[in-house]
Amino acid sequence: MSQSLNKIYVHLVFSTKHRNSLISNSIKEELFNYLGGICKNLECNPIQVGGYKDHVHILCLLSKKIPLMKLIEEVKSHSSKWIKTKGKEFENFYWQNGYGAFSVNPSEIEIVKNYIMVQDEHHKTKSFQEEFLAFLKKYDIKCDERYIWD
Repeated sequence: MSQSLNKIYVHLVFSTKHRNSLISNSIKEELFNYLGGICKNLECNPIQVGGYKDHVHILCLLSKKIPLMKLIEEVKSHSSKWIKTKGKEFENFYWQNGYGAFSVNPSEIEIVKNYIMVQDEHHKTKSFQEEFLAFLKKYDIKCDERYIWD
């Protein structure tokens, strides 16, 4: 085959360091837009970006030009540097070291998009840890919970 073709939808999930509630209402929309902009600049078309006080979700198309790990590295490092310029309350902002990346069936894009859009409502009854462990279970990812959280 002379062409390289792909269409890989990925749902990225990562939290703030120690799951500190640093994503305040005053910054969240700007942060989500900034995260989407980073993805767009890397040709990883953002479909939906959202989250809650201690974590974010990014649904995007993975570019054929960039490995997943590079996307994560760029998104986390650039957004962390950017948010620290937004005021004294963000000067100690850090993302957790790890992340979750989950493939999304094209037929479920709207479901995932809507899920990301209602994070405020969703987290009235479920913590980030519970949510993340549910993703691991759904995708049958075995792990030692002692090493997930930082």
